[in-house]
Amino acid sequence: MTPDAVRDAAALDQAATLAEGFEGFSAVPYKCPAGVWTIGYGSTRVKGLPVTASTPVVDKDTAHAMMVSDLYSAFCGVSKAVLIPLKAPEEAALIDFIYNVGVGAFNGSTLLQKINRHDFAGAADEFAKWNHGGGVVLAGLTRRRAAERALFNK
Repeated sequence: MTPDAVRDAAALDQAATLAEGFEGFSAVPYKCPAGVWTIGYGSTRVKGLPVTASTPVVDKDTAHAMMVSDLYSAFCGVSKAVLIPLKAPEEAALIDFIYNVGVGAFNGSTLLQKINRHDFAGAADEFAKWNHGGGVVLAGLTRRRAAERALFNK
């Protein structure tokens, strides 16, 4: 395994641990605080289709596999958008961030701009700005952004 592959695997593992801790598990569909249908460990799509109230129940193994797939998509988003080398913890923080807010939001963010300008301190400060869901500051997102920032700064 190449050093880059080892770093990427470590980043995905760290992101999975972070995501599971903040998302929690739900076998049945539910609406997150932002009003988005979600299932498992925060997945919003099942087999390419959006989660709805009628999405079938999932078990923990299925939910974990869905989350890993979603995290890999987030990893690809980081790989495409970030133009400079990252350490595994930086990459992991960004993977979790994209898993939560989406690649589109990340691609248009000041966070990404600052990373690509090598402004890591400024980028770290951007995490805290992403603590709203449904237009309201959410304590859970505030804690998650603080955890992502801490991991990013590791």
